[in-house]
Amino acid sequence: MTTGTWPLVPSAIALVAMAAVIVFVGVRLTRTADELADRTGLGDAIGGALLLGAVTSLPGNVTVLTGALEGDAGFALANPVGGIALQTVWLAIADLVYRRANLEHAAASLENVMQSVILMAMLSLPVIAYATPQLTLGWIHPVTLLIPLLYAYGLRLLRRMHDHPMWVPTHTSATEGDHADEDDGSDRSTPRLWATLAVWGLIVGVAGWVVGQAGLGVAAGTGLEGGIIGFTLTTAVSSLPELVVLVTAVRMGQLTLGVGNIVGGNVFDMLMIAVADLGYLNGSLYRDAGSTSLILLGGTMLLIAVLTAGLVMRDRKGIGFEGLLIPVIYVATVALAVVSR
Repeated sequence: MTTGTWPLVPSAIALVAMAAVIVFVGVRLTRTADELADRTGLGDAIGGALLLGAVTSLPGNVTVLTGALEGDAGFALANPVGGIALQTVWLAIADLVYRRANLEHAAASLENVMQSVILMAMLSLPVIAYATPQLTLGWIHPVTLLIPLLYAYGLRLLRRMHDHPMWVPTHTSATEGDHADEDDGSDRSTPRLWATLAVWGLIVGVAGWVVGQAGLGVAAGTGLEGGIIGFTLTTAVSSLPELVVLVTAVRMGQLTLGVGNIVGGNVFDMLMIAVADLGYLNGSLYRDAGSTSLILLGGTMLLIAVLTAGLVMRDRKGIGFEGLLIPVIYVATVALAVVSR
């Protein structure tokens, strides 16, 4: 199913315009989700994963589905994987904004550690699917069905951990705990907050469709592989809500919410791979994505492993070893994907 790609120059203009829209909405998303996390009692870590993670992932979701329906398997698979990778890089950037201590130290949360572990498990599934392209149920791979099941089970584990924690992170003078504001200064009702969140979600969803069409136009106009464009350019635009939300949350002092948005959003992004396989009607998405996808998946798994180690080690001062390694691994992954074409 293809409707034809957009010309290069309009595609580039559309990407810049959607970046501005997404940044504008991102700040408002943060404040709305922070209020809802407090009022619903979800807590900042789980609230960041469910509320912010889901809504800020909408542009990427729509971008992925657009690429899949247009028949570009590499573009469709690379977008969610690239989103996970780049959003992890955002944490290193946020470390520069938060000068008081290492961000992973200050935002102590077992839920975020667990989500990182769940994410590594979920990232292994596309690798298995890539190695077994002959297994299909209709036009999709059976592994695709396991992705939402593992996500749902992970949410159950997170809720159980939140209600009955068996491990407690050591709190120091630099630790910012999961806390609710006694008075958020808002007179908006809870139903109105949900409605506001839905409106912002609709706006970023439409922006995601534009980003998807524009990304395919850039790939066609420049001759670059769709997977590389998806892993870098369109991901950079569609994941801007996560960056804006993270920096805004850090400046608000809601560190666990901000980190939870990134880690939880990354786990939610794995559902986009299932969306991509469902939307790709030419057969197994993994079969047609190309060998570049393995490089991108491997590099992203390494990024998450380093982040998880940083969340466990919790270096107290500076940006920590994870803040230095994560951008290096990301750049090296992109470079390896380009030279291996």
